[in-house]
Amino acid sequence: MKTELKRSYDFDEIIERRHTNALNTDGFRSYIFHAGPEKKFPYKDEEFVRMWVADMEFATPPEICEAMKKRIDKRIFGYSMVFDSDYYNVLQKWCREKYDWEFPRKELCFSSGIIPALYELTEDLLSKNEKMMIVTPAYGYFKHTAEYNNVELVCSNLKNDGGEFTIDFDDFEKKASDPHMKLILWCNPHNPTGRMWTAQELTKVAKIVEKYNLWIISDEIHCDLIRKNNKHIPMGKIMKDYKKLITCMSASKTFNMAGLMFSNIIIRDEKLRNKFQEKDKNVGFVNPLSVEAHKAAYEKCGKWLEELKDYLDDNFQFLKDYLQENLPEAVYQIPEATYLAWVDMKVCLPDIENLPDFFANRAGVLLEGGDDLFVGNANGFIRLNMAMPRETIKKGLDRMVQAIREYQNEK
Repeated sequence: MKTELKRSYDFDEIIERRHTNALNTDGFRSYIFHAGPEKKFPYKDEEFVRMWVADMEFATPPEICEAMKKRIDKRIFGYSMVFDSDYYNVLQKWCREKYDWEFPRKELCFSSGIIPALYELTEDLLSKNEKMMIVTPAYGYFKHTAEYNNVELVCSNLKNDGGEFTIDFDDFEKKASDPHMKLILWCNPHNPTGRMWTAQELTKVAKIVEKYNLWIISDEIHCDLIRKNNKHIPMGKIMKDYKKLITCMSASKTFNMAGLMFSNIIIRDEKLRNKFQEKDKNVGFVNPLSVEAHKAAYEKCGKWLEELKDYLDDNFQFLKDYLQENLPEAVYQIPEATYLAWVDMKVCLPDIENLPDFFANRAGVLLEGGDDLFVGNANGFIRLNMAMPRETIKKGLDRMVQAIREYQNEK
């Protein structure tokens, strides 16, 4: 592991999150295990090492906290919308500098989150008997989007070669050509595998989408959480003039403020854009603190992000070295993006179907994995959150390896 440079921000700080109504600490029973408070474990709730939901154990940047404090000092929090061009200007500057990409202000819409936007956009675009497609494994809410709207979900499995994931383009095009197919729900970068799609891969996807005149929603929420020296390619940069593209972005994942509920939904098609805004359940209102937080993120937190990426890169390398030394049968590649590790545990625990339940009960570690939480093509995999102090990661891994070895010795 490389020698760490002196940092301005403390990513080793252990922050107590209990008693804040955090999903991370208080909601794991319902989310992971579909159970209530009656579900008991050999560990007390405060004893768990939490490596599951995709928010960070790092403090939100102080520049963002200060921006919200300044807004709080105004002392009035009445109905708010985004009226001026300030927010668009800082977002556009970020997009130009980070991705060499820009879009007209008129295309920018807002949502309380990307998930709510996916629910509404699917409702707006699909009618009865029409289908939507994802590549799998996939984020669970992609499936929930189809279920919520009572439309058929079609899955195209990614190919897996020793932890290297690629698109099965023959299968993808075959399913895209279905006359009832209407929408591709795309994830760029990909969750949970951490793939950053190449320009060549994105171009092939774009050609298939355009060939069959499909809508495509590109969820790009992880686009700034990438390994050092990588560069995100927005689908909008590949599909420069395609009107049926919607791009979803937010600073919420990158700067650990998902609870502020604010996202950028960039819609090219004017008719869809008007429909999306007309059916907005929040009727255009936004949280004034969220707007200030996101402006501060794009304007003032570039240095924080670079230090975060340094720390995450070291965490991923730490995990790789640890597994090679202590659990070499696990299959893992450092992902190109996200702060989530996708680890194949099939050789380690071939007869364990419910890996989250195993590690919760045998190791006191909360994590996600398997087909139940990642739609399909995920059997035998776990997803580990690496956005936490290295001390916490080591504690969780130590417990996991001990639990695996004890179980194997019982066989």
